[in-house]
Amino acid sequence: MQSKIIEITPEETLPIRHQVMWPNQPLDYVILPNDNQAKHYGLFIDNRLISVISLFIENREAQFRKFATLNEHQGKGYGSMLLKHIMQIAIQQNLSKIWCNARVDKSGYYKKFGLKLTNETFNKGGIDYVIMEKTID
Repeated sequence: MQSKIIEITPEETLPIRHQVMWPNQPLDYVILPNDNQAKHYGLFIDNRLISVISLFIENREAQFRKFATLNEHQGKGYGSMLLKHIMQIAIQQNLSKIWCNARVDKSGYYKKFGLKLTNETFNKGGIDYVIMEKTID
């Protein structure tokens, strides 16, 4: 199996975002108003897009959003490859911090990458979130 990570368009992220994150909502629900200001990355296995992440950089800080891997490919390390890729981008661009709005039930996953819980929590669509962040040295 051949894997590669490349920059993709915002539109290319939508089917996976929708299918994995909010399948019971209309497709528009997964479109972010500032998608055009972000860099979007996709992980392809044998030329099939299976995982997506969007990186928003502002004031030396990066927020990753809409990180999703197709269900049948979860637990195989593909999402981790993609997350490591954007962490490397943040380091290369000399950013000071990377952060995300993590689903509370997924916070353990992000801790493995050095992200730490903050005291900021919120609920969206019946799902609890916590802001997690990592300072980049």
